[in-house]
Amino acid sequence: MSDAVDSTASSGFVVLGKIVDAYGLRGAVKVLPFADDPLRWSKLLNWWVGKEGSPPDTWQQVRLLKRKVHGDVLVVEFDTVCDRNAAESVRGMLVGVPRAAMPAAGDDEYYWADLIGMQVVNTREQRLGSVVGLIETSANDVLRVSDGDAPERLLPFVASVVLDVDLERRCIRVDWEADW
Repeated sequence: MSDAVDSTASSGFVVLGKIVDAYGLRGAVKVLPFADDPLRWSKLLNWWVGKEGSPPDTWQQVRLLKRKVHGDVLVVEFDTVCDRNAAESVRGMLVGVPRAAMPAAGDDEYYWADLIGMQVVNTREQRLGSVVGLIETSANDVLRVSDGDAPERLLPFVASVVLDVDLERRCIRVDWEADW
């Protein structure tokens, strides 16, 4: 699963990570990725940088000059961040791209942003709620499903539970009972 998180599905914008710190003296920043395979999506020439909660149309486009994996973060240089002071000023900002710019997901891979809001039904056609978020664990990803009334359900995103993901119909079919 590609686990880029959704900024707002209706905006068609996908948040890829968060700038967590400056790196070095020449304006590089550390980006904590929210998505699998950061080298794949870091090959995009342009990203957008903005504050959490701000509408995507207020985010600023930046050009990636360099990128490398450094432990569990990406170290990147942007064309608009030229020194350490500028790098420190963008700490805490999110990075994202328009959904249309993202590389296509592979077979049986999904962007988290595409799953948020999908209806979840079980094999008995009972509606369990909709996906309100996902959790990454060391064992597997977990769907957070809520119907607004009952406590949130946590369903493992594994083949034995998630039987079908229909992106077109915006529906996920699961082997999970309503009273679990």
